[in-house]
Amino acid sequence: MLIICWIRIILLGWPTWVAAADSVPLAHVIQLATAQTQAYLTQHTDSMRFLHSQHADGNPIEVWPGDWTSGFFAGKLWYLYVFTHETHWRAAALRFTLPLATNDTLTTTHDLGFMVDIPFARAYTITHDQAFREVLLQAARSLMRRYNPRVGQIRSWDGGPWHYPVIVDNLMNLELLFRATALTVDSSFYRIAVAHIDHDLRYRFRPDYSTYHVLDYDPQTGQLLARKTWQGYADSSCWSRGQAWAVYGLTMAYRYTRNPRYLHVAQHAADYFLQQLAKAHDLIPPWDFQAPDSLSQLKDVSAAAILASALLELQRYVPKRKAIHYLHEAQAILQTLSTPPYLTSSITHSYFLLQHATGDAHHQREMDVPLIYADYYFLQALWRYSHLAETDFWF
Repeated sequence: MLIICWIRIILLGWPTWVAAADSVPLAHVIQLATAQTQAYLTQHTDSMRFLHSQHADGNPIEVWPGDWTSGFFAGKLWYLYVFTHETHWRAAALRFTLPLATNDTLTTTHDLGFMVDIPFARAYTITHDQAFREVLLQAARSLMRRYNPRVGQIRSWDGGPWHYPVIVDNLMNLELLFRATALTVDSSFYRIAVAHIDHDLRYRFRPDYSTYHVLDYDPQTGQLLARKTWQGYADSSCWSRGQAWAVYGLTMAYRYTRNPRYLHVAQHAADYFLQQLAKAHDLIPPWDFQAPDSLSQLKDVSAAAILASALLELQRYVPKRKAIHYLHEAQAILQTLSTPPYLTSSITHSYFLLQHATGDAHHQREMDVPLIYADYYFLQALWRYSHLAETDFWF
């Protein structure tokens, strides 16, 4: 059956084919996600606390609205709603989205894309409520205030051992700015997003298209001072989730800009990731591609899920042969994530779909645990995979 499907792609072209979605156990994963999430909501009713991770004893770790991961749980609920069309998931998604509106005026973080854009863009798409549009626009204005024209980029962190740090994760939050221009036709948001990316491309990538995690600048002159890591193994290594952020962020940027340079770098960054993945014993990357043997067994399912989602978009923009390659790799990653040991079983006491994520092994934090953003991007990738030829691919 699968061979026939691939032959059909080659002969008839893309994107008319969607049959191979059957090879990923979508129904089982969604059934598991709804059961786990309902169990969590039954026990934890405070909509001001957001699921983040889990202790070894199964008890949840929750965060407040101001945490950078707060928007992912509401985003997960929105995906459960569009997968099931059950109104109680819509109500739950709204209940955990609304408290995050207070983040729209934050100017102390670059993570407003994660915290605001993820839940409110989906809320606005579903409800068309203008109040949600205003939250998105205010958050975009707040994010722009972190832009320094001398540096040419949006600042990531305040404080720490840095002068003006810009991390690779920042590329993800730029969708909030692109979206704001799409909603208003005000090009100021767009111009800052493009300026950030264009400057980033000067320093972010090594010759082999692996990424540096942190770029540190002199905020007065804009001069690059250092290229470092914070969550990877070493300054000279490639943190796998950071590489996935880069592939996803530049692919998203190409969607809004159609700048061929962004697509070119996104492809090379994806190819580097897949080349490194080919060295692993399965399709789930180590937390850092150059981690020593003693640490290389520490996996990161979040990097895999982010990459799979990015590849499913990237394949829409490249020639057919390359598209087939990216689609095949994304499908294989999703198949791997959908089976043990990465997918939790219905028997396991867990509120999460995926096991074996790594948050920050460099500082020995969140090592080999479930993380909410791994689940979110896994569901997004499954949505994209099951809607490859449809207009609602972008939800």
